[in-house]
Order: sequence, then C-alpha cells, then structure tokens
Amino acid sequence: MGKTIETREEWKSSTILWFAVVVWFSSSLLSQAAYMALYGVPYDAVTFLKQFGPLYYVVMVVELSMWVGLGTIVFLKFVRKATPKNQSPVSTA
Repeated sequence: MGKTIETREEWKSSTILWFAVVVWFSSSLLSQAAYMALYGVPYDAVTFLKQFGPLYYVVMVVELSMWVGLGTIVFLKFVRKATPKNQSPVSTA
C-alpha cells in the first residue's frame, strides 16, 4: 500500500494562460451577479473601473494582456492546424 511517486510535468504557458482566462471570466461573472443581486441592475463597467483612479490603467493593461494572450493562443493553434505536417520538398529536376 505504498504511495507511488509521479513525476510532475511542467505546465505550458498556454495552460497557465487558459487558467488565468477562466479565473478572470468567472470572477467577472460572479461580481456582476453579486451586484445584480444587491441592486437589481447590472453595473456600468467603465464607471466602475474609473472609480479605481490611477489603478484603472493597471486593470486595463492586465485585461488587454489577457485578450492579447488569448488571441495569440487561438491564432497559433489555427496556424498549426492549417500548416501541413508532412510536406515534402518540391524537387526542381
């Protein structure tokens, strides 16, 4: 009944980014739901973010970074699928 030791593989950066996107989306959804539960209407995100003051720009940079990272991953996956794997070189004989 000994415990087996499994080797821990390193996570790819795309996996970590997907986790970050899921956490970001879930927190946005839950905060909107909590606000609607309290006040009955959805909050205006721009007004809400501007109340942060100078921290507003940091929040915007983080959110834009998430979108750029997500777009990059989707683009790279599309390029990998579109590129043929076993392409033989064309001979000019």
